[in-house]
Amino acid sequence: MTRLADAPWGALRAAIRVGARMAERPARSFLRLDADRLLDVARRRAGVDEIEDTSFLEGLHRLVDSLETEANLNLMGRIAVREDIIRLLANRFRVEQDRRRDAGIAAEDIRRPIFITGMPRSGSTLLHGLLAQDPANRVPQTWEMLNPSPAPRRATYDRDPRIAKVERELWWFQRLSPSFQAIHDVGARLPEECVIILAHSLVGSQFASMYDVPSYSRWCDTQDARPRYELHRRFLQHLQHHCRGERWVLKAPVHLPHLGALLSVYPDARVIMTHREPLEVLGSECSLIATLRLTFTDTVDPRRVGREVTEEMVEEIRRGLEARDTGGAAPEQFVDLVYVDFASDPLAHVRHIYSEFGMTLAPAVETRMRRFLADSPKEKYGAHRYTLAEFGLDAEEEGERYGAYRDRFLRARPRASSPACA
Repeated sequence: MTRLADAPWGALRAAIRVGARMAERPARSFLRLDADRLLDVARRRAGVDEIEDTSFLEGLHRLVDSLETEANLNLMGRIAVREDIIRLLANRFRVEQDRRRDAGIAAEDIRRPIFITGMPRSGSTLLHGLLAQDPANRVPQTWEMLNPSPAPRRATYDRDPRIAKVERELWWFQRLSPSFQAIHDVGARLPEECVIILAHSLVGSQFASMYDVPSYSRWCDTQDARPRYELHRRFLQHLQHHCRGERWVLKAPVHLPHLGALLSVYPDARVIMTHREPLEVLGSECSLIATLRLTFTDTVDPRRVGREVTEEMVEEIRRGLEARDTGGAAPEQFVDLVYVDFASDPLAHVRHIYSEFGMTLAPAVETRMRRFLADSPKEKYGAHRYTLAEFGLDAEEEGERYGAYRDRFLRARPRASSPACA
């Protein structure tokens, strides 16, 4: 049922799409994606004349080529991706400039960060939100990742004017893609995934999730991930320079296939791996990707999305477990968390994490976590509904793909028989 408050927005979205289609042909030339033009705009926005680090240029050119030839962008897609690329480049240039001006940023030490990763849709957002209730845990919020320069300061962190700017941007996104809120909550002050940080490398999963860019995605899969994590570390140094915590708590499923690179840059990292019945995760992730892309293109083939997601997920699990088992990390650097157990008693699992990683969970912090759980209804925006069949996937066939993973982490648990919502 459509909520009364949402009704006018359906008409507005339809009007925007009609108007966008009418304007698309003349606007296509004006909004043509050209790497050199995007680079010039970003340099002017950042106020820099020269760029010292040009390691991102190949990724920029490959991304732009793929967007122009494969993504079938509508007008909103062109506007959105153009702004995203310019923002990421300008952020990168500003952060580099800040680093040159203040030698203290490069001296910042990142100690024993905690990374939450694993299968998508497996409880990582709830866990991240819970751990964010501990003032000792520094979590990156959406606003500071989207607008990192100048480095945030502790005294003004909760009232920085960039918060309101990002809230306005997210408000428009929510109006244009309301079904996304049923899948993933967004907000300027919410803890967010490292995907935004890693996107500043112009190599990675953010663009592949939002747009149909297969040639760019294949190229990204061949690239060494270590430079992305070196950039990630520089980003954290920047954000904590005036606003530190005892440790960083970070999360993203995309860390899973790159655990080797992550641990080479953060050798003392602690990793929480989240696990869930693959058939439940698979349909949910397909729905997420399809919903995102439908905002920026008028045609999405759900069967193609299904094939893409399941093949990628199998490979990410394989690479992640291989790095965990052979990468030289100590077993005590890892904690495994199974979704169904975590959902039944989140605080018990939080206590276990603190114990395993030698951290202190103060009673006042646990009280804050209880309050957070009480204020976090599971269906804030309504149920997220999907079926495997709508993405061309057969439950029995897909179940076979994940047999070894299920045996290792979900042993003696019944397989989901009809994954229809999450």
